[in-house]
Amino acid sequence: MSPPLITLLVLLLVPAYLLGSVPFGLLLARLRGVDIREHGSRNIGATNVWRVLGPKWGTATFILDAAKGFAAVRWAQNIAANQPAPPEMGEQYMAYAGMIAALACMVGHSFPIWLKFKGGKGVATSVGILVSLMPAVATGLVIGVWIAVFAISRYVSLASLCAAITLPITIGILLRLNELEGSAYLAFACAAAYLVVRRHRENIHRLFAGTESRFGSKPDSQNS
Repeated sequence: MSPPLITLLVLLLVPAYLLGSVPFGLLLARLRGVDIREHGSRNIGATNVWRVLGPKWGTATFILDAAKGFAAVRWAQNIAANQPAPPEMGEQYMAYAGMIAALACMVGHSFPIWLKFKGGKGVATSVGILVSLMPAVATGLVIGVWIAVFAISRYVSLASLCAAITLPITIGILLRLNELEGSAYLAFACAAAYLVVRRHRENIHRLFAGTESRFGSKPDSQNS
């Protein structure tokens, strides 16, 4: 007998949100005696940690933030694999389970309850989610777009925005070419892209105004 849908959603959402809300950037910075919220862009993400504390600490933050996205999806899929599928989820049960947890993890990272809902921008966490959830071609293309845009512009925010928008476009094309099955993937890609873009609203305003900081310069309010 399958569990009630609400029970399954709680099992998927709550652990993923709590995992996503672990502020690794803040915790790592505190190991150096620094409150990252008082320096640089005041963001707890990997970019600001890198700019304030250096590449070693920034890279560690990125890896840990990505790891929690990866772990949230795998945890949810493990739970789903041991539970009969609710009729409401149908054949896309496993896909839905991973995507529900992925979105909860992104929300947790961006709006952590421990920090008065003021978190990072979800880029590193999204990378871990892509690796664990999306087809390799989509993941590779999104990361490739990020690298290319960043290499040309040196804007982390612009690279992240372009990569986010690339995801639903790529998934839509794969579905159209019958290289991927399941409309749930497109729904997730659109939701994830929307969340990343929404978290970059201030960066978008500065990009249009020409006041956004390039990576390597003194930040105003950067990314991650």
